[in-house]
Amino acid sequence: MSNSFVWLTLFLLGCYHGLNPGMGWLFAVALGYQDRSTLAVVRAIVPLTLGHVISVAIVVLVATFAAVQLPHKAVHVAAAAILIGFGVYRLVRARHIRWVGMRVGFWGLTLWGFLMSSAHGAGLMLLPMVMPMSGSAGAARGAFTMSWLMVGVHTLGYVVTVAAVALLVYMKFGVRFLRTAWLNVDAVWAAALILTGIIAFLT
Repeated sequence: MSNSFVWLTLFLLGCYHGLNPGMGWLFAVALGYQDRSTLAVVRAIVPLTLGHVISVAIVVLVATFAAVQLPHKAVHVAAAAILIGFGVYRLVRARHIRWVGMRVGFWGLTLWGFLMSSAHGAGLMLLPMVMPMSGSAGAARGAFTMSWLMVGVHTLGYVVTVAAVALLVYMKFGVRFLRTAWLNVDAVWAAALILTGIIAFLT
């Protein structure tokens, strides 16, 4: 893959995560309605994004360490198997985490963002971009720097999209449109994980 394609893919994956209601924007909109404040929507996006970043960064950094330290073939097969396995799991058991209530603070929202991103396997989709960074242990510093850049570009796509969707829904559409415009993004995401895993394994 060319560098431009990799960065664009990372950004678009972040955008897709931002479009998923379960990844945060629906929660932010609900808090905005609860407080009757656009500022409440914006405030909620910050900790939700932080939780998403932590979840994705953990997966990417662990994968980078494996790519640098372990044989490329082993990492390649393992990453493909994880993608396919988690995608199948999401198709079979697509239940969301239940929260105790809407009155949550900064760290409660951060935890929510982390748990939802982890439950959806948000960081796993970045594995095909991490796998090519295998090499000697001496290249570890450069590999980890590149990993942080990947997380940053992915996060940019997420935060731009989640903010735009949350504010648009809150200020213009309202949540009633979900009754007619609902798309099962969980099923699409699970299928995408499986397809990516298959492609990663074959290539």
